[in-house]
Amino acid sequence: MRNLARSWIVRRLGAAALLAVAIGTIGSGTLAASELRRSAVVRAVQEARQSVVNIHGQKTLSSSYDEFGHVESPKRVNGMGTGVVIDSRGYIVTNHHVVQGVRRIEVTLWDGSNTVAQLIAYDPQTDLAIIKIDVKNELPVITLGSSNDLMPGEDVIAVGNAFGYEHTVTRGIISALKRTVQVSDSQQYEDLIQTDASINPGNSGGPLLNIDGEMIGLNVAVRAGAQGIGFAIPVDKVLDVAGDLLTVEKVDRHWHGLHASAASDGNPGAQVTRIDDGSPAADSGLKRGDVIVEVDRLPVQRKLDVERAMLGRKAGEEIDLVVRRDGQRLNMSLVLGEPSRGPQTTEQRAWNVLGMRLRRVSAGQLEQYNSRYRGGLLVTDVREESPAARQGIRSGDILVGMHIWETVSLDNVAYVLNRSDLAELEPLKFYIVRSGETLFGHLSVAQLRR
Repeated sequence: MRNLARSWIVRRLGAAALLAVAIGTIGSGTLAASELRRSAVVRAVQEARQSVVNIHGQKTLSSSYDEFGHVESPKRVNGMGTGVVIDSRGYIVTNHHVVQGVRRIEVTLWDGSNTVAQLIAYDPQTDLAIIKIDVKNELPVITLGSSNDLMPGEDVIAVGNAFGYEHTVTRGIISALKRTVQVSDSQQYEDLIQTDASINPGNSGGPLLNIDGEMIGLNVAVRAGAQGIGFAIPVDKVLDVAGDLLTVEKVDRHWHGLHASAASDGNPGAQVTRIDDGSPAADSGLKRGDVIVEVDRLPVQRKLDVERAMLGRKAGEEIDLVVRRDGQRLNMSLVLGEPSRGPQTTEQRAWNVLGMRLRRVSAGQLEQYNSRYRGGLLVTDVREESPAARQGIRSGDILVGMHIWETVSLDNVAYVLNRSDLAELEPLKFYIVRSGETLFGHLSVAQLRR
């Protein structure tokens, strides 16, 4: 009897315990909460954060005046920012101001490992830069969205190295679009996304995500003294500039002579806008208006994909293309050209580096403008998407100076481009005469001068 009773009691207690667990699980909503807690925001962050890196290093601040008018000596400060992996081989996009003046760019990956990055190319005008780290294994690449269909009020998420706190996540909405923000005498941003997601020092260069986890912007600035006012560069512009910075001409010193932009019909692909005469692209049979949809079986969504697919290839290597032309798909091939050999003439360098064809004009020819200049260089042509084009220089302008030097002859231009300290002069100030008026702007050329 005693053993039977004991067995019955154990069975009753066991059933009660199981019932209590079941009641507790249902009552507390544990099973349901596990899915509810994994919201769209959580999923978006989990999807993106392995493609976000932290950037840090020291930079030197130039001399300045204190409140009493005394000159303060240059000083070293710790800088921090964020970057986004856009190619699995270690190419990362960030803001130029994050890496500007940093001699040793240190990068921390999602897994906590640290490495040193190399500055590949940059554009101070748009405040964008590409850095690269050496990797043993492929890195996760951020999922790219589009900024051409953004809506005020849309939920967004910012991820970054805010105040040095790695992978900080903040949430908000798109407050407005197409904002123009002047942050200094030499830096003005246009067409920015405004958001009330908290963006702090260190967030610069990090992604602004939509609710699907796609990058729709690159965080760039905050409004000093204001709460809930931050800004991001639209991702379409980021990728367009990144495509210019990652060309094989600049990175590998190879040549294809192909210029492209987003497909005009709104479909995926890179539309050919111009082909250099005598280039490999011209030899391949490509025509203006063709839309490249594949490069060596890799799908092309935008022109950046074309450049990424060609990076690391050898000169003379044949690359297969699939092109959309007049509603038909054509198979073509392009052979990368050899790196340029031998010294370039100053005329060629002015075209390749500055994006201008220049011809000397005398002081007498400038007299019609009552000009004080001893002479200058007439701009006869401007290359599309070049530093000169981005600054609004146009045919008929007269280049009369760069930085503190006059440009009376092409030798003056060569002197500036050959200076070993050219990077320290960035962005390079220039002066032109247009309709009797002297105008100035800033060129980004140091990374292109070779």
